[in-house]
Amino acid sequence: MSKPENVIILLLDSLNRHMVGAYGGKEFATPNIDRLAKRSLRFTKHHVGSLPCMPARHDILCGAWDFLWRAWGSVEIWEDAITYPLRRAGVVTQLISDHPHLFETGGENYHVDFTGWDYQRGHEGDPWKTRPDPSWAGAPLFGRKHMPYDNSRGWFRGEEDFPGPRTMTAAARWLDDNAGHHKRFMLFVDEFDPHEPFDTPEPFASMYDPDWEGAHLIWPPYMKDALKKGVLNERQAHQLRAQYGAKLTMIDAWLGRVLDAIDRHDLWRNTAVILCTDHGHYLGEKDIWGKPGVPIYDTLGKIPLLVAWPGQPPREIDALTTSVDLHATLADVFDVTHRQRTHGASLRSLIEGAATSIRDHVLMGVWGREVHITDGRWKYARAPVAKNEPLAMYSNRWSTMPTHVLAREQELPLPDQRAALAHMPGSTVPVIKQVWDASDPVPFWAWTRWDEPGAHHVFDTANDPTESENRRNGPDETRMTEMLREALRTVEAPAEQFQRLGLV
Repeated sequence: MSKPENVIILLLDSLNRHMVGAYGGKEFATPNIDRLAKRSLRFTKHHVGSLPCMPARHDILCGAWDFLWRAWGSVEIWEDAITYPLRRAGVVTQLISDHPHLFETGGENYHVDFTGWDYQRGHEGDPWKTRPDPSWAGAPLFGRKHMPYDNSRGWFRGEEDFPGPRTMTAAARWLDDNAGHHKRFMLFVDEFDPHEPFDTPEPFASMYDPDWEGAHLIWPPYMKDALKKGVLNERQAHQLRAQYGAKLTMIDAWLGRVLDAIDRHDLWRNTAVILCTDHGHYLGEKDIWGKPGVPIYDTLGKIPLLVAWPGQPPREIDALTTSVDLHATLADVFDVTHRQRTHGASLRSLIEGAATSIRDHVLMGVWGREVHITDGRWKYARAPVAKNEPLAMYSNRWSTMPTHVLAREQELPLPDQRAALAHMPGSTVPVIKQVWDASDPVPFWAWTRWDEPGAHHVFDTANDPTESENRRNGPDETRMTEMLREALRTVEAPAEQFQRLGLV
């Protein structure tokens, strides 16, 4: 079979699979995602890899699980984003995004090898405006300090001024201006919605909670047991969930304009259209909110993947897949190779029916927290067996997400006298290795209370879809421990990971 000439990737941030109509969601309206699903292959066992935001994008753009060797960072000097070999192969690439982390420390050079890039300003932490519109009263922050969004928000005069709608409008316009003008292209739309702040104009803001009075709650707490601890009451919890739904339905409506542009130019005949996400978002499931330091339950880790592929009828694909496989698929479609070691397998054989499986496990996790493995049914979260040490970072960039808005002790420490020259695991590339112990702080996205060292979790997700029964300390954990050990050996994970997880 011939391969698609072009690829369009539509990445929506924090998209909850169980809230999408095409995956059975009934709580919120997603008519345009469902419209795409009607002509797509719907992957049912697609999982995250590296988390959170930028590590997940590293999976897709660079093709390697990096949570095993660094916290959060830009493209390393010894690796290439997929856009570099595509450029050398003559493929036109365009990034359109309102995702602020792509343009700050730790994500600053993912965009540089795109043929063109377009940044729509003003979302979340983007330092766009230096003073707020005085007419904007704001919304409760749940303990957060002042955010750049508080300066930007009042300058959105109507629905079309919000970053998400502007991003989708720009993507549709790019297709109108460029379809048929390039021999081959890849359009990468990195849309930050429905990530918080869950802020929308009417009619969306009141769509799922019409009786709410006062400022809408747009900033969820990041914690476990928010209701139990009294941080939220039931009424506030419903409002927060409704505001996520409002953001989801609004960005779905504007996604429809991109699909309209694909229709106008009949791109379905020669273009693969991929809708994906980086991870989900807890909105009260197990009384968990945001993305706090808990094991990766399926709410966060089992994510949607829709692929409309020329010549392929819509159907379900129940093979195990993960985000690095998207990178491998792009390399396959455009016939390019990469110089760094990667961990993905192309989806093409699944899509074309030549195979029913491309992998037998997926690794996933956040640097400094549990390391997870799943075979599509069984999931194992392996925690440190004692103190959370040694924690090692391998990098020649030493740029990570800026946390200067927080207290100094919440930042990743700088390299110190313990740093040494080593080699990137699985390669001959010389790299700076810094090893920390449990007394060193970790960045806030890696916070976990290790109240019970060795608190591993084993779930049979087929028979326990809510992941309520921890089947540790038995033959299931023994089997999954060996699977994890072998998987880490296969990717030549840093020795420090084996030590902290008690797998030596």
